[in-house]
Amino acid sequence: MSITLDFPAGSAALKSSVHGAWQGHWIGVARPQATEGANALGTTTAPLAFSRTLLRSTITVDSLPESAPARLAADSRYVLFVNGVEVGRGPVRSQPRRMRYDTYDLAPYLREGTNVISAIVTYYGDANAFWQPAAATGSLGTDAVFVFEAQIGDDVHVSDERWRALRPNAWTVFPRNHLDGVPVDCVDAALIPQGWQLSGFDDTAWPHAKIFHTEHIGGFARSQPPTDPYGPLLPRPIGALGGQVIAPASISAQTVPGLTGTHMDRPTAVVLHALAGGTHAAQPASLPHTAALNQFVWQHVVLDFGRVVAGYLQIDITAPHGTVIDLHYRELPHDPGVDEVATAPGGGMRYIARGHDDTYEALELHGLRYVHIIVRSEQEAQIRINAVTVRESTYVWEGVADFASDDPEIDALYHAGRRTVQLNSFDAFTDCPTREQRSWVGDGVVHQMVHLTTNSDWRLARNYVTLGNSPRPDGILPMSVVGEIESSGAFTIPDWSLHWLHGVHNMFRYTAETDFILGALPTAERILRWYADYIDECGTLSDVAEWNLVDWSSVFSTGRSSILTALWARGLREYEEMCRLLGNTASADWAHGLWENARAGFEAFWAEERGTYVDHILDGVVQPAASQAAGAAAIVSGLAPRDRWNRIVDAITDEQRLVVRSWIGGADGGYDIEKMQEQARGIQRVDWDPNEQVVRAEPFFSYVVHDAIALAGREELLLTVMRSWTKFLHDGYDTFGECWGWGTPVHGWSATPTRDLIQYVLGVTPATPGFEAARIAPRIGSLNRVRGVSPTPYGPITVEIECGQIRIDSPVPVILDLEHDGGPARLPAGQHTVPFVRPSVAI
Repeated sequence: MSITLDFPAGSAALKSSVHGAWQGHWIGVARPQATEGANALGTTTAPLAFSRTLLRSTITVDSLPESAPARLAADSRYVLFVNGVEVGRGPVRSQPRRMRYDTYDLAPYLREGTNVISAIVTYYGDANAFWQPAAATGSLGTDAVFVFEAQIGDDVHVSDERWRALRPNAWTVFPRNHLDGVPVDCVDAALIPQGWQLSGFDDTAWPHAKIFHTEHIGGFARSQPPTDPYGPLLPRPIGALGGQVIAPASISAQTVPGLTGTHMDRPTAVVLHALAGGTHAAQPASLPHTAALNQFVWQHVVLDFGRVVAGYLQIDITAPHGTVIDLHYRELPHDPGVDEVATAPGGGMRYIARGHDDTYEALELHGLRYVHIIVRSEQEAQIRINAVTVRESTYVWEGVADFASDDPEIDALYHAGRRTVQLNSFDAFTDCPTREQRSWVGDGVVHQMVHLTTNSDWRLARNYVTLGNSPRPDGILPMSVVGEIESSGAFTIPDWSLHWLHGVHNMFRYTAETDFILGALPTAERILRWYADYIDECGTLSDVAEWNLVDWSSVFSTGRSSILTALWARGLREYEEMCRLLGNTASADWAHGLWENARAGFEAFWAEERGTYVDHILDGVVQPAASQAAGAAAIVSGLAPRDRWNRIVDAITDEQRLVVRSWIGGADGGYDIEKMQEQARGIQRVDWDPNEQVVRAEPFFSYVVHDAIALAGREELLLTVMRSWTKFLHDGYDTFGECWGWGTPVHGWSATPTRDLIQYVLGVTPATPGFEAARIAPRIGSLNRVRGVSPTPYGPITVEIECGQIRIDSPVPVILDLEHDGGPARLPAGQHTVPFVRPSVAI
């Protein structure tokens, strides 16, 4: 795990420039510059499609310093080593002009005498799920570049032309599947100079590094940050990633016939072809595993890690030079009855053996449960797979947050949601580790709430807002930030921006960081004003353009939409609240006026006979389809009168009327391609009774449904409702899946039960913005014993309920709401024990 530090006070040479110009230069490998695009504003160089560069520098250390602060950045990614030991990886994902740098203390890695600082720097070329290219200025933004500086003793060691740089062409990448965001590498180990990170390596044949400059008018040929196109370089805003090295739980092996015509395909295709052509049943095996190969006989080894893990795959093999090892990562076991060539996740890697010292760690992070390995050779060969492990690398949880009760099923849900979010907490919140790893602007709001309630380190929760604050020119946010989707500027999911706005409000409630919130409010207002262009004569939203997803459930958002109107109205109310408390009354009044107009027009969606709201109105005709989403959004927005809330909750939680439907989910557990194509053509097939039945929200939008239940004072229902998530926990899986019956098995947007258990069952929430006081309102339903710990900016709050008593230990004053007739009690900070009496009304 890397060490992330602030620069110590004694490092004056570096500290003085932490927020200003650097002494290190942008360096890389020299290449011919094409200037076909030269004009009066500057020159252009064609970007490379992909490259990996090796950089190294030798320094002499006479005496070991107590600290050796360093900072560095790269386009696109780096792995930093000192004396062959990995120090860290980065930088974290960010928009190109908001590039981040990392800081490390190199002292633990140094030794007296000769030391080598080295790095692998990757340039992805084409935008992928977690990186988008900068607008090139000359050669910057077109190739792998790296900037570095470190205070080592009395000397400042910087990246410059004295470094050595080599592009070994050992790595190539396969074409990317549209659903898979992570590059799939082909590694020819023989082309990687052995021992290049160590002091004994002779690098005299390597060329000197080239210093890269800005090449445009007004750029003044700068080579030290701040430079275009990367901006000033901002400090890393989040904590460290880390984890344990995990070995497989079980292994099997089988012989498969050698195939022809597939050797240049992706590793996924090779594995699937081999699965289809297996001649022997897989047998239990163990590592090290030995097999004999030739052009007619391949070896297929399957490793099961027992649950989904996420990190860097490590392999150690013994094989002749040129032996090809294809690795395919999977989240679910292979189903021989399903044609997976087009739909299987494409994650994996191809490794071509050096012939000796074949130990390698992947450069791309991936989530997986299963690793399928096909080992093949064109000639007679003996191979041995010595070890295959995963070095997990997820965001590190801090503090003592926890939840425990007398119900093991409920406790398992708490831990499953936390594990699900952790497996989607890297340098940003992602949708799933096993496929995309995109930072979807809407999905992340659930991850954020889990962090705020279970992790005392809120930096990643804060960065969710910062990273998403990247509006298009028209003010709406991209549906996914920092990647090919944002880079393309294509259509978006507008309602995802409203969930991001909810994330701003979450940070306001939990931290009350005025400067931070003020930085986000202009974007929040632009989002709300973007929707204002779709206000109809009734004050509601009609015919909103682009992809109004709302949820994977079969909800209707076409025509005049109750759901979009209500989500927008929730945003208006949250924006108004923040503006009023920050003294911006003009903006608050503007938002309140729009909300009032929407409330008047919203009455048209009310279905008195059903006790809830319908999804939409087409051409003035109220349509019958109703969903949990519509009823819940009506409550959380405040558009539904309070005296209707109980009826709405009854209607949208009636198990006799609820149906699970999705516009794109298939009955076989995967995506239904035909449904997806139909939806793109505007076809939405109703195969339920829209007059009587209510479409259940999928796990993502369930957070809004559960908020509505809690606002209506029906928190006791949540313990029953959340038990539906238990269906995800089977066959070793300890995480929540994407949707009811289909999708990926680790989806962070599904972790609402973990949030619920802290906010609504334990009942710990901020009573005032910034947690100057806490509200504790436990609603434990059928549970007899509950103990939970939740973080605040002032330290953790502990609540224990057992044997007719509630014990509280809080660093801040508490408003205690126990549903007594006497109303909430106010308690000072400290420890308290008071009687706990269950409500007299039977549930």
